[in-house]
Amino acid sequence: MTAGEHVLRGRTAVVTGAARGVGAAVAEELAARGARVALLGLEEKRLAAVAATLPTASRHWCVDVTDDAAMAAVAEEVRGRLGPVSVVVANAGVAEGGPFVDSDPATWRRVIEVNLIGSAVTARVFLPQLLDTRGYYLQVASLAAIGSAPLMSAYCASKAGAEFFAHSLRAELSPRGVAVGTAYLNWTDTDMIRGGDRQAVLRELRAHMPPPARKIYPVGQVAGRLVRAVERRAPTVYVPAWLRGVQAVRGALPGLVTRLARQELMRSEFSATGLLGAGGRAAERSEAHGPG
Repeated sequence: MTAGEHVLRGRTAVVTGAARGVGAAVAEELAARGARVALLGLEEKRLAAVAATLPTASRHWCVDVTDDAAMAAVAEEVRGRLGPVSVVVANAGVAEGGPFVDSDPATWRRVIEVNLIGSAVTARVFLPQLLDTRGYYLQVASLAAIGSAPLMSAYCASKAGAEFFAHSLRAELSPRGVAVGTAYLNWTDTDMIRGGDRQAVLRELRAHMPPPARKIYPVGQVAGRLVRAVERRAPTVYVPAWLRGVQAVRGALPGLVTRLARQELMRSEFSATGLLGAGGRAAERSEAHGPG
């Protein structure tokens, strides 16, 4: 047993967006290190399938992270069934692409609600337990929080908001013993990204990025880095590591991105994508059914 496994063994961890992709892989990594995992998401069958593979006493809840009352109820159930929470990974997220002027208001708003408001709801309902355990909250953000791209206004706005929400929480909670981290991810081999590559807007965006920034990273590699950050209670984690250097030049990025868009990207016509991937379709169904 490694020192990291000893840190997490017997602890209770919560992962949102755990039905697939990064969330499912993070849940697997946490359980492999001995944590009991509460998997939260919108796809009942997939959540159950992931939970069934975990080697520790883990459970799943089908819940919309934007539903305050449902999330509060889940938080109490998690405490009762798995014990007080020591780790929260706020990973749930959706994306859509296309020109803002043609975007569907409900779809645009749904991205903000899941990625930003959902993170705040997650933090609000689990913070009482994290305060008791002097735990760790990891907010999954994105390269999009550092350098906003055209045709992705909702996603970029939501991830930038989530980034600064985490910064504020870190300063607020550090004196009370709760550590807060922010994860900056680039393209990861998930259902959402694979679905995006079938859309002209996402395909063109990636094609016009610098070569290192186009690479898609295996989900297991990304999850391993995130869980190592959990073990260290790290304030930041960058996957890939070179993203850390982008922070130093983020002030110059809006002008560079605008110049690139004017010269290359905006020569083409693009249409709205809707919410991307199977996870996005689940989010659409949840919104249509309403809270509760």
